[in-house]
Amino acid sequence: MAFTRRNLAAALAATLVLMLPVSGSVAAERNYSFDTTPGKLPKTVIPVHYAIELTPDLEKLSLAGVEVVDIEAREPTARLTLNAVNMTLGAATIDGDTQRADITLDAAAESATLTFTQPITTGTHRLRIAFTARINSFGRGLFFVDYPTDQGIRRMISSQLEPADARRIFPCWDEPAFKATFALTVTVPRSFLAVSNMPVAHEEAVNSDLKQVTFALTPKMSSYLFVLSAGELERITAQADGVTIGVVTTAGKAEKGRFALDNAVKLLDYYNDYFGVKYPLPKLDLIAVPGGFGGAMENWGGITFFESRLLFDPATNANTARRSIFSVLAHEMAHQWFGDLVTMGWWDNLWLNEGFASWMQEKAAAHFYPQWRTWLNGYGQKQYAMALDARRTSHPIQQPIADQSEATTAFDGITYNKGQALIRMLESYLGDQAFRAGIRNYMAAHAYGNSTTADLWQALESAAGKPVTGIAASFTEQDGVPLIIAETTCNGTEQRMSLRQDRFMIAPARSTSANDDAKVLSPRHWQIPIAVGPLRATQPAEILLDGSAEIAAGSCGDPVKVNLGDVGYYRVEYGPRSREALAKSLTTMTPEDRVNFLADQWALVQAGRTELASYLTLTEGISADDHRTVWDQVIGTLSRLDRLARDRSARPALQAYARARLRPVFDRLGWDATGPDNDDEALLRSSLIRALGEFGDVEIIAEAKRRFAGFVQNPQSLPSALRDTVAQVVGISADRASYDTLISLARKSTVTSERLRYYYAAASARDATLARATLALTLTDELPSTIINGIISAVASSGEQPDLAWDFVQQNLDALTARQGPSFRDAFIPEVMTNFSDETHAIELAHFAPAQATSGGRVMVARALETIAIADDLKTRALPAIDAWTKTHNGR
Repeated sequence: MAFTRRNLAAALAATLVLMLPVSGSVAAERNYSFDTTPGKLPKTVIPVHYAIELTPDLEKLSLAGVEVVDIEAREPTARLTLNAVNMTLGAATIDGDTQRADITLDAAAESATLTFTQPITTGTHRLRIAFTARINSFGRGLFFVDYPTDQGIRRMISSQLEPADARRIFPCWDEPAFKATFALTVTVPRSFLAVSNMPVAHEEAVNSDLKQVTFALTPKMSSYLFVLSAGELERITAQADGVTIGVVTTAGKAEKGRFALDNAVKLLDYYNDYFGVKYPLPKLDLIAVPGGFGGAMENWGGITFFESRLLFDPATNANTARRSIFSVLAHEMAHQWFGDLVTMGWWDNLWLNEGFASWMQEKAAAHFYPQWRTWLNGYGQKQYAMALDARRTSHPIQQPIADQSEATTAFDGITYNKGQALIRMLESYLGDQAFRAGIRNYMAAHAYGNSTTADLWQALESAAGKPVTGIAASFTEQDGVPLIIAETTCNGTEQRMSLRQDRFMIAPARSTSANDDAKVLSPRHWQIPIAVGPLRATQPAEILLDGSAEIAAGSCGDPVKVNLGDVGYYRVEYGPRSREALAKSLTTMTPEDRVNFLADQWALVQAGRTELASYLTLTEGISADDHRTVWDQVIGTLSRLDRLARDRSARPALQAYARARLRPVFDRLGWDATGPDNDDEALLRSSLIRALGEFGDVEIIAEAKRRFAGFVQNPQSLPSALRDTVAQVVGISADRASYDTLISLARKSTVTSERLRYYYAAASARDATLARATLALTLTDELPSTIINGIISAVASSGEQPDLAWDFVQQNLDALTARQGPSFRDAFIPEVMTNFSDETHAIELAHFAPAQATSGGRVMVARALETIAIADDLKTRALPAIDAWTKTHNGR
């Protein structure tokens, strides 16, 4: 049948009803007991201790294992159900050979049920299971990584288990509430270094080729925190408060971990003091893995990092790379307490792990590197969360999670970034000392156990003596972004400001016969800590807005700003008088307030609450020497408009306007620093070069090509700070010769960050023939699986024809899914489709069954459909406006 916009809207609305809870439906503020904690597994049997023996075969990519699990039966039962996926279970016996179980595997539930002829009695028992599992090519469970060295290709193995992939290595109760101790023994080649959660307790030769490594017993922990890495590795160490901290890398790279090691020592001392509970393990290894997964994972005692996220080499890395390395390191180390020592009971409280670690990474950076101005420069994290949270497909920070596929979708900007913003706002409201006291109480009370959000609020309230639960619950139990509508009035010489709250939405109008939108767009109410005052005020007024309020606001005509300091999680819409006064005073604001004001104005444009011309007029008041974050906000907006105009006749005029607006900023900085170059100037320079290259600045492109040609002849001729950016600009405009040079450089390098630089630059080529060549590489063994999704995304977003990438994915879906794992189907396909902004492709995605095979996949498809709809709506409104604007403003 014909599929109209009305039909698409109804289909999306139906999907939303399935995925979104009614406000207040999350049982979030309840203190779960073990028995009432959500999950799929029966709680009649509890694991107490795992003794696991693993023998990986790196040639056959198989894993043989035997485990003995001490269990506690809480009632008589003849059936034990635990998790297992993609493995074969051999004999399963209880208490020696007293009973042998019949084994039933359920692939859909990722479980194994052991049935005994006689019920086992209440009490302790010992379960033995033999099994065979797989070593994967993708980063879930135990995976292998083939990486280049000067001596050829080498292979190592490592693990990635969050949220629910320990079940791919050994049968287990793979839910966070089932904490147990683990004792691991692994047989590996004698040339290998094996690393796990705890130090090596014993090591002995098996034969001339193999050795057996036994690790010390872990504390009680959740199964997803188990770790095993092994390969031709080396380790450097330092001591910190009785703990051995190590950086583990492939051979020859350990010294590149020195920056991370030095900062880990400082962070351990800082966190020991902040949390009031010392790090409880005898060692903490930071493990650099050159492939398999793209981020970092907080395994207790053995944090794994994608290599470029941990290692720093001034010969190949820009100095600014230290910021991201420190940020990731601080995040994962904070998890050693918030997540590992104290773990959420179920994935509905994932934000307790990720939101807190995201907040702590910024707090630690502000402590050790105040010159980075981390909260100002990280403003985009909150903006990203607010953009997601203003949609119909948003979700509460605490959301119901049905199964492991849905748990995977919870690792998003709401969980991380909104969680971070909420914690920062609460700390500001309570005061940092009271907040820390509450965190210390929480940590001491729940160490080695599981907790809920309610436990945290109770600890904070007790320490601060101020209400927390009502404020926090209004942000965690319901989705959405508060909107503060503010206007001033003048009575004689006194000025007053009225404040009232509403809900901020970026939701294109839809026509549907269903009343589902009314449910999704239901009103919201928050208790909002507000900081407000005249720009010249030394101390803003702090109020708790619970509905509406009116406050004194200085003298008539004073510019009065809400969300002073940009700490609050809300948008602000000013009345005409207030907005005009603030716009005139834009240059007198702090950078924090200036970027907050600009970001709110752009958000109002996206929501259709103001015109694009008003935002562009505001940006005309920004000086060429303004702070990097202010210009990054403008660059991001112009780039967004440029992508929407990809197939429109107005695009050349838009790009000309963007070049005219940004070139004076670049000319102030120039290609090379004339004196000591601070990080912010270096980062802004890179942003401008890349943006101007994308906007077709012929001088920038020509100079990038000239510098790149010089670099190929003499690598020292190009500063490391410019190498990523220059390669990217060369890639965008690449012909066959320069494309081949980029690919050649990638193939020759053994440094992960360099390989990524050149492969991603090549993937940016706008020439369709070159784009096809890049896509073909993703089907070979040349590219590490870690970057295949990113390379396809780069082709889709950087090229002029995202259909190339989409057609390629459809034609090679089975091969790509086999290599990349289930996340390719469930998450990546919806993600790559967000490069489109038209109804035709939205309909294709809505009908693409493979992406909706799981509940998690359906969630991701619904989010992607809304992203496309929002882009379509903005394009329809903004492009005519930008066309009119550029006709009168280009060349100024």
